[in-house]
Amino acid sequence: MNTALSTDATPATPGASPAASPDPAMPPGPAASPASPRPTEAREQQRAATMRVLRHLVTLAPDDPERLRLRAEVVEDHMPYARHLAHRYVRGGGSEEDFEQVAYLGLLKAVDNFDPEYGTGFLGYATPMIVGEIKRYFRDTTWSVHVPRRMQELSGALRRAVEAMEAELGREPTVLELAERLDASEEEIVQAIDASEAYTAASLDHPVGEEADGALLGELLGDQDPAFDLMIDRQVLKGLVAGLGERDKRILLMRYFRGMTQAEIGAELGVSQMQVSRLLTRILGELRAGFE
Repeated sequence: MNTALSTDATPATPGASPAASPDPAMPPGPAASPASPRPTEAREQQRAATMRVLRHLVTLAPDDPERLRLRAEVVEDHMPYARHLAHRYVRGGGSEEDFEQVAYLGLLKAVDNFDPEYGTGFLGYATPMIVGEIKRYFRDTTWSVHVPRRMQELSGALRRAVEAMEAELGREPTVLELAERLDASEEEIVQAIDASEAYTAASLDHPVGEEADGALLGELLGDQDPAFDLMIDRQVLKGLVAGLGERDKRILLMRYFRGMTQAEIGAELGVSQMQVSRLLTRILGELRAGFE
């Protein structure tokens, strides 16, 4: 406990004599120390000191330097307890430091909002506030994929229900039995089962195998082949060309497969180069429209 919250030390017992030494050559031992308070008594003294400080806090203005100092001391004194609550949730995923910071935030809110006249001790008031902050953080940030809050809560209840019913029934419960236990529809139970799969996701940078220089997970996942889209385009174009008239097909053949110029195509068809240009523009326009 900091100086502002500590109780006065117990005075030394009058007439205390030095401890006798078994060896006459040795100097006498230190004076006997007074009996330390029992752990339960020490905690009660600390809680009483905290309440005295909190009662004094509510009488001070928000910007009073003394209030800010005492507020910081109360928070600092209870940070180990906040960390203890935070560590209960670290195993479920997330950074230990992040959970601790969230717990400190809940503690700070508890100090600022605590009413000493409410009739409860500070820890009785602060504990649910700290845990509430941790649960909100846990629910909102530790899922790998965003899942509606209703599904997050149902997924948590589902895990507990499955464990309890397996012990009761000696087998895995059915979806219908789980729905009846949780007062939910069978569809919601199925959705909750699917949602639980979104809780964790493997990183693409996660190494596969035990070798230090092994492949990464992302290197083993398939990617879309660029030639796949080209193959689709060719199939679509093949059908569009098949639907053209014989002269249009012949013009495309001469221009794009034989590499003939528009003038050469016009000479073979007996039309002008300008007419060939218009015909090509129309044919290509029809083909492009087929892709839309």
